[in-house]
Amino acid sequence: MTADADVLLGIHHAALICSDYARSKDFYVRILGLRVLAENHRSARDSWKLDLALPDGGQLELFSFPSPAPRPSRPEAQGLRHLAFRVAALEPFIQRLAAHGVVCEPIRVDEYTGRRFTFFADPDDLPLELYEVG
Repeated sequence: MTADADVLLGIHHAALICSDYARSKDFYVRILGLRVLAENHRSARDSWKLDLALPDGGQLELFSFPSPAPRPSRPEAQGLRHLAFRVAALEPFIQRLAAHGVVCEPIRVDEYTGRRFTFFADPDDLPLELYEVG
């Protein structure tokens, strides 16, 4: 074993459960531009699992289940708060989203890093963030 065998190397994937598989697949693939790695129907669970590639090597797993419970978002609930994506520049991606009818919040500046960011929502109102890294 190497000296680094007991350290975390990064996030491999985040998993999302959607209420409408076709609508969410369209959003993450066509609108956000993520590449499909694998798509499998799990008949025993009446569930789809879609593996999506992020440009940095990370992945999103999109799941469907019959009648999933809605995610409590407002007021904010305990647990995962949001999913943030790195972008080189906010405006081009905000324009891309707007062209598909996706509304972003006003751009804000992180008071600690000075970086700009904005929030928007996926089809199930999951809060997503764009974080400008330059």
